[in-house]
Order: sequence, then structure tokens, then C-alpha cells
Amino acid sequence: MGRAGFDWLVLDLEHGSATEADLLALVLAVETTGCATVVRPQSAERLRVGRALDTGAAAIMLPQLRTVDEVRAALPFLRYPPAGVRGVALRTRGAGMGSLGHADVARVVNERIVGIVQVEAPAIVEAADEVAALDGVDVLFVGPADLTHALGVPGQFDDERYVASLRTVVAAATRHGRAAGILLYDPADLPSHLELGFRFIGLGSEGSFVSAGARSTLAAAGRG
Repeated sequence: MGRAGFDWLVLDLEHGSATEADLLALVLAVETTGCATVVRPQSAERLRVGRALDTGAAAIMLPQLRTVDEVRAALPFLRYPPAGVRGVALRTRGAGMGSLGHADVARVVNERIVGIVQVEAPAIVEAADEVAALDGVDVLFVGPADLTHALGVPGQFDDERYVASLRTVVAAATRHGRAAGILLYDPADLPSHLELGFRFIGLGSEGSFVSAGARSTLAAAGRG
């Protein structure tokens, strides 16, 4: 997928089949393509986030945060002191394998980590402006499936409440100089979401690509 030309890929430890034991090999594979590596850990815990960063992830997508306090508690895990509480280990890939000393590691590495907060709960939508204002937040990233289920309109992506939530997230991100992101499975949905103001957009997944390819092959063979 990296060689196909994507700008970034999510290595998904929350819903994907990979585990932390697989993560280093996956990060290395993505890096060979010049594509940026985003890791979504199983949860937004300090050790989960730290382990992903130590492998060399360029960005962390923090999942399943339900309140502003939970977001505020998780953000310090992304950065070394004094900006955060990430554990310092100079000889990890994420810290430059010893090429950065104690005097430089926080200054250099903290600046290049991208913090992505998922918007999957109505309370985060309501507090989008407060979340976007927090130091360490670079992207507000909507999870459409979780958000529609939480709103009581599962899978109804044209529901007024859901669309209003998207507008709220984009407006908050824009006000604070953050990017608004979202996951889309149908490329036909891209223009309308660009029009809404989304700029950090995930398109599809390896599962959706395999399924679509299989269906199109069978259809072409007259078996679809």
C-alpha cells in the first residue's frame, strides 16, 4: 500500500490482527516506501503509546477517548519531559538509536511526533473546541462507525446529527490550526468531505481493498 502512493498508513492494533510483537517489522516495511507510519495502539495507555513510539512511529492515533479529561490525560504520553511523561530510552528507534543525546532528544523528537485524537463519542464532539485547543493535538480524527453508533444512528452517515457533528469537528479544528481527519471507505465520498473541510483523510483498508478486488474479479468473470 505504501508503494501505491498513500501519504500515510495506519498500523491498527485496536482492530487489526497485528500485535505489538509485529509492530517493529510493520513499521520498517512502511518506512521502505517513504510513507509515514501512524500507529493506533490497543488503547491510549502510557505503555501502549510509548511502545509504539519507541518502534519509530511518526504519529499516534489515540482511540476510544470519551471525555476531555481522558484526552488531557493521554496527550502527555506522546512526548518526553518536560512537555510530557514519555519514558526516555535513547537507544530505541523512536529516539534515534543513540544518535540524540539527553540534551537534544526531547527538543528534536517532541517536535516531530503527530498527535491524532479520535472523535468517536458525542461528548468529544461537544467539547471539540476545548480538545482542539490542547497542546499536543494535531488532528481531530472522526471515527464514523463508532460516532454514528454512539449517536444512536448506526451507519446512517447522512443523518443530520452526524453531519452536524462533522461540521462541529471541522470548525473546531480550523479555529485552532489543527487538521480535521476522517476514515472513508468509498472514494466517491471524498469530494463531499473535502468540501466540508477534512484534510487528513484515510481511504479504505487492506480488508476493503481485498474484498473489492475479489468482487470485481468475480464480476468480470461473470460470477458476481
